[in-house]
Amino acid sequence: MFVIKNEPFLETEADALLIGLFDKPLKFEEVLEPLDQAFSGQLTELVKNGDLSAKEEHTSVIPALGHIPAKRMVTVGLGKEKEADFHAIHRSVQKAAKQSKPYGLESIAIVLDSFITENVTAVEAAEAVTEALFLARFEYTGYRTPGNEPEKQLTTVVVYTEADSDEIQAACKVGKTMAEGTNTAIRLTATPPNMMTASDLALHAEKLAEQYGFELEVLEREDMEKIGMGAFLAVAQGSAEPPKMITLKHNPTDVWEDVLTFVGKGVTFDTGGYSIKPKDGIVGMKTDMGGAAAVLGAMEIIGELQPDQPVMAVIPATDNVISANAFKPDDVITSLSGKTIEVKNTDAEGRLVLADAITYAKQQRAGKIVDVATLTGGVIIALGKDKTGAITNNEPFFEQVLEASHEAGEMIWQLPLTEYDKKRIRTSDVADLNNSPGREGHAIMGGGFIGEFAESTPWVHLDIAGSAELTPGVMTRTLAILALSDQSE
Repeated sequence: MFVIKNEPFLETEADALLIGLFDKPLKFEEVLEPLDQAFSGQLTELVKNGDLSAKEEHTSVIPALGHIPAKRMVTVGLGKEKEADFHAIHRSVQKAAKQSKPYGLESIAIVLDSFITENVTAVEAAEAVTEALFLARFEYTGYRTPGNEPEKQLTTVVVYTEADSDEIQAACKVGKTMAEGTNTAIRLTATPPNMMTASDLALHAEKLAEQYGFELEVLEREDMEKIGMGAFLAVAQGSAEPPKMITLKHNPTDVWEDVLTFVGKGVTFDTGGYSIKPKDGIVGMKTDMGGAAAVLGAMEIIGELQPDQPVMAVIPATDNVISANAFKPDDVITSLSGKTIEVKNTDAEGRLVLADAITYAKQQRAGKIVDVATLTGGVIIALGKDKTGAITNNEPFFEQVLEASHEAGEMIWQLPLTEYDKKRIRTSDVADLNNSPGREGHAIMGGGFIGEFAESTPWVHLDIAGSAELTPGVMTRTLAILALSDQSE
């Protein structure tokens, strides 16, 4: 896939030559000067005439017209050189890759050194460019009947650079792996709910286990009944689809203690149950397993890149539907932890399945837990769709998650969880907890309920109800980067 060349780039015969342009007086200097010379100075004239720009995220596709062997040149505007960073390069390349996709490019040559600045090393540039390139080229085609024309796939990426070939090859692999794990999460989330049941999620986890040597455990309904997963089973009891509690374990060591654990909400379709959603709110609820998709995408990246620390994924998978057997408002259920819960709202089901999943993760020696869930519409009201809401019981661990999110370019924003909030969650005349204490601070109530089961275990809750709608696959890379980072502190 990737060919690294420490030689001049002008002789490449690729379908497209990808170059970065910084917004400075001389756009074509240093590494790009030979390119302008090959075009007899016409590229500089295009800049002067306004036909070619180096403004951030501006893309131009220029036919080579025989000036160079490549068929065309794709320019990526990167803005001011001193202001450009990993994420600016990522955004700009992703936009350029989307705009050039209609050309059916099967081979791309990247002039990597044209993306390097004082703030961005060759390794960082390689990862940013390749990750953005493969994110942009992914498209979920679903179940549409294919046309007669075969779709062209990108098969060759040639990277021209003066940097160390082995380091750049490794960075390209990381970038592509991050993109493909995210694309997997997008594909899982976009799949229709009759094609993506709890059993289908378990089958995907089985394939990951086979490919990467993960330990796989799938608890069936009978298994969960034996150990008392009453909260999860209450949500699942109305469905004809068998629920699955899916666990994947990556363990490169001889020790299984204090394990970094990702818990992903896997509600494959959410009607709201008897607290049924309105007609405009029920369409699109196939995406309610976006947390599970992000966790599975992250596990794919972990399988490819093999971090040194143990990592566990726990996914409670079911749908929430209406039937004669479905749970009801006013029911009282007993969770795996032994805590009893008064059900005020059957549409607040995500926190119920996560409650038992987190308790089970702790039983499996989870030492730090991140749960990811499309949990509440309230987080959209509070934060909009560009931010993931976060709640924690452990600030040092939250700082590690926050740092990983910064590296991934996925914004999270911490919400408070006060003693007053906890008191509201514990207010019930008939049970220990109330699953829906009211609309005020709805996102906090949802996350805080889950925190009742995390207890003293370091825990971060990520509510992606809005951010997953704006950016499908969100948090996949944050989780993977967290797993790849040093968690020893």
